[in-house]
Amino acid sequence: MYEAKNMAIADRAGGMSGRLRRILSQPEYLIGMLLALVLGALVLVPLVELVRESLTVQPYDRAYLPRARPGDFTLFHYERVFTGRLSWALFYGPFINSLITAFGATAICLVLGAGVAWLVVRTNIPFAPALNNLVVVPYMLPSWVLALAWITFFKNDRLGGAAGLMVYLFGVQPPDWLAYGALPIVICLSLHYYVYGYLIVSGALATVDGQLEEAGAIAGLSRIRQFLRITAPLIVPALGSAIVMTFIRIIGSFGTPAVLGFPVRYYVIPTQIYAAMGTRNAGDGYLLALVLVAIAGLFILINQRIVGVRKSYVTLSGKGFRRRTTDLGVLRWPMFALVVLLVLVAVVAPIALLILQSLLKTAGDYSLANLTLHFWTGSGGVSDVRQPGLLQNANILDATLNSIQLALATAAITGVVGFLVGYVVVRIRGSLIARTIEIVSFLPYIFPALAFGAIYIGMFSRPFGPIPALYGTFALLVLICSVKNLPFTARTGISALLQIDKSLEEAARVQGIGWGKRMLRIIVPIASTGLVSGMLLAFIGIMRELSLIILLVTPSTNVLAGQIYYYQANDMPQLVGAATIVLVVIVVAVNLIVRLLHRKMKLGIV
Repeated sequence: MYEAKNMAIADRAGGMSGRLRRILSQPEYLIGMLLALVLGALVLVPLVELVRESLTVQPYDRAYLPRARPGDFTLFHYERVFTGRLSWALFYGPFINSLITAFGATAICLVLGAGVAWLVVRTNIPFAPALNNLVVVPYMLPSWVLALAWITFFKNDRLGGAAGLMVYLFGVQPPDWLAYGALPIVICLSLHYYVYGYLIVSGALATVDGQLEEAGAIAGLSRIRQFLRITAPLIVPALGSAIVMTFIRIIGSFGTPAVLGFPVRYYVIPTQIYAAMGTRNAGDGYLLALVLVAIAGLFILINQRIVGVRKSYVTLSGKGFRRRTTDLGVLRWPMFALVVLLVLVAVVAPIALLILQSLLKTAGDYSLANLTLHFWTGSGGVSDVRQPGLLQNANILDATLNSIQLALATAAITGVVGFLVGYVVVRIRGSLIARTIEIVSFLPYIFPALAFGAIYIGMFSRPFGPIPALYGTFALLVLICSVKNLPFTARTGISALLQIDKSLEEAARVQGIGWGKRMLRIIVPIASTGLVSGMLLAFIGIMRELSLIILLVTPSTNVLAGQIYYYQANDMPQLVGAATIVLVVIVVAVNLIVRLLHRKMKLGIV
C-alpha cells in the first residue's frame, strides 16, 4: 500500500514535470496565459469599473446628496439621466440625435461604399486600379477634417466669428441647418467612413463567381434580378460587417459632432459625455459611456442574428472561378467622373479650403490683399489671433512631437503584442486560451472611442493595484491607444501567422534553435508584411485620433489633434488650417515612406 501510494505521487510529479517541460519547450502556452491576464485586466476590468463608477457617489454628487460619501452605492445617476427633470437634455435628446446621425451616415456610407465597390470591381470603368487606390485616401485623414472644411465654407456670422467662403463669394448667409447640426454632421461623416463599406464590400464582390450570375441570365433573369437574387444575398455577411464597423465608429465619433454641433447646442452622446466630464459630473458621463457600449453591443448582436438566419454564403467552389464584368457602355466615363468627384469632394476640396484658411490675415476676407504667410512663419500675433505662426509656435510644435511619439510608441507596442496574439492563437488554435485571447483582443474595437476614454479615466484616476494613478500622464495615453488599436494588429498578426506552416518552426526546433532565434530569423521576417500593415494602421489611427484622447490630454501631454480642436473651439481658424495640413502631411508621408521602404526590403530579400 505504501509503495503504491509513493508510485502514484511519483506519477503525478512526473506528469507535472512533463507539463512544465512542454510549457518551456512550447512557450506559446506561457505567453498565452500572460496575454490572457494582461488583456483581461486592460479590457474586461475597465468595463466592470465603468459599471461600478456609474453606481457610485462621485465628489460632484455631494451638492445633490449632502449626506452621502464618495464611493457609496447609489442609483442617483440612473434616476437623474433616465427619469429626472433634466433627462431630456442629458440623455434622450443626445440619444435621438446620435441615432439620427449614426443611422443616416451609415446608410449613406453603405450606398456610397457598395456603389463604388461595384463600379471598381465588377464593371469596365476606366482606370479601375488607380481608382481603387484613390477612393481609400479619405481613411488617411481625420474624420473631422471635413467638418473643419465645411465650417470654412458654410459658416455664417449669426453665431459670432467671421463668415465663411460662401458668404464672401455669393453674399448669402447659409441657414443654421446647413452650416451646423445634423445635416452637415451626417454628410461629413459619410464622406469619411464610406471607405469601410468600400473595402469590405469590394473584397466580397471580388469572390463572387460570375458563373452563378451567368446561370441566372440563362434562366431568364434580368441584370437587376440577377443582382438582387444572386449577388446581393451572397454578400450579406460583408454588408453586415460594413454596417457594424461603420455604425460603431460613427456613433462613437466626437470630433465632427463637436465642431458642427456645439455652436447650435446639437449634442450627441459622445459630446454630452465630454460636456459632463468637463463640468466634473463624472457619474453621468460614465453612465452615458455605458449606454454607448450597450448600443454598440446590441447592434452587433442584432447583426449576428440577422446574418445567422442563413448558414451558407459560399461564393467560391472547386469548379473554377471566373469574374464577370459588366459593360457600362456609354456610362463608363460619366461613372468615372462621379468617382473622381467623390474623391475631390472628400479629400482635395477640404485640404484646399484649409490651406486657404491658413493664409488669411483676417478671417472671412478672402481677397488677395489679405493673404499672408504669417500663420506659417510669423513670430508675433496679427489681426485677431495673437499667436505666432506654425513654425515658431511652441504649442503646435510640442503637440506635433507628442503626437509622433505617441503614434510610434503605440505602433511598436501593438505590433509586438499583436504578433504575440497571432502567434498564440494560430499555434494553439482551438484551445481555451487561444479562443479567449482572440475574443478579448477584438473587444476594444466594440467600445466607442470616447466611452473607452471615460472608462480609463475612472480606472486610472487613482492607484489601480500596483499601478499608480496615471491620469494626466503620457503613459496613460500610450496605454489606452495601444489597447484600443490592438484589434488591428491582432487581426493582421493572426492573418500573417496563418500563412506560415508550423513545420518551418518545428524543423528549426529539432535543430536546437531557441524560441527567440526562431522568431527573429524565421517567423518575423516571413510575417513582416502583415506586421508592418498593422503597425502602419495603428500609427495613422493615433495621429488622427481625437475621440479617444480628448478626455485624457492635459496641456503638457496635448497632441496635434487636441491642439487643433482647441484652436477651433477658440475661433482661431488660420491656425486650425495650418496645424491640420501639418497633420495630414505627416500621415500621408509616413504611409508612403513605410510602404516604399518595406517594398525595397522585400525586393532585397528576394
